[in-house]
Amino acid sequence: YIQQTMQINAMWSHSIDLNLICIILRIAQGEIDQIIEYLSIFETWKLQPNNIKKYEKNKKEFIKRRCCNHDINLFSIFLEEKGAIRLTSIEFAAVCTVNDGMPFVEKDK
Repeated sequence: YIQQTMQINAMWSHSIDLNLICIILRIAQGEIDQIIEYLSIFETWKLQPNNIKKYEKNKKEFIKRRCCNHDINLFSIFLEEKGAIRLTSIEFAAVCTVNDGMPFVEKDK
């Protein structure tokens, strides 16, 4: 998924976290159109101030579980709100970051 991640990131003018794109690629099983749609909906959701506040309220809990990527944490809250995951947002973020790992580090961005 690394090559697809880089292509999608370029389409979004390098404004999306690479690890977030990678997670969405896994969820959408590589379907580019679906990924673009998910990113658009998520980015719109993320711009609403009350959604950032929800995350800020639970930020310490995410960090306790070693979920330090704020974009993935926000995406997890988004998925939980939409009923798209069976786990809690914190559990989902933990699975993505700790269990599955993240292929990109800060300097890759």
